[in-house]
Amino acid sequence: MSDPTEANGTAGAETTEAAGTGGGAGRRHVRVVLVDDHRMFRTGVQAEIGRTEETCVEVVGEAADVDQAVTVITATRPEVVLLDVHLPGGGGVEVLRRCTALMADAEQPVRFLALSVSDAAEDVIGVIRGGARGYVTKTITGSDLVDSIFRVQEGDAVFSPRLAGFVLDAFASTDAPPVDEDLDRLTQREREVLRLIARGYAYKEIAKQLFISVKTVESHVSAVLRKLQLSNRHELTRWATARRLV
Repeated sequence: MSDPTEANGTAGAETTEAAGTGGGAGRRHVRVVLVDDHRMFRTGVQAEIGRTEETCVEVVGEAADVDQAVTVITATRPEVVLLDVHLPGGGGVEVLRRCTALMADAEQPVRFLALSVSDAAEDVIGVIRGGARGYVTKTITGSDLVDSIFRVQEGDAVFSPRLAGFVLDAFASTDAPPVDEDLDRLTQREREVLRLIARGYAYKEIAKQLFISVKTVESHVSAVLRKLQLSNRHELTRWATARRLV
């Protein structure tokens, strides 16, 4: 897990120095924060979106969980945030919620582009409803990702081709399902735990799959049961099955 302060200072200094050397006139520039809980993935993204003759994507900070993300984003005020959907501490939706509240009066908008391995309907709709300007999957090429970043910076809505039609249908259809207020009470991580519990996974298996401790799984399950006013995992499974979350 990276130190957001250290990452911000290092990335910003190196890229700013690079941007100031030879032939930079007319180059498109954007300041970006990377939010993903896998350091190697963040490193790979930086390599893919690095400076070219025509563009300069300046990574001014990194974060690996919700608290780090909120701290770095509010401190650096980037133009675009590349945001993973599944994060320790509540997920991308929680980052959006907290940043929106903290930066409501900001003159310069911070725009969010979800970058996730997931193409699940609830993940896509959740972050778009939370305020993200787009959603692309991690199969995207480096050049397409750079293009998406600049389009989001300019205010466009950007989606991976396979998701675009689905998103339009979900938000424009007159028979789209209503907002589930019970489900919306849960954080992204609680939804992940809920789904795995409903599929019959043991606590140890869930902990291994989500890279968290068994104790943390137990805490999430308790929170889910309390918020949904359920008594045990059997009731929870029935609840999830009825909503087709399994």
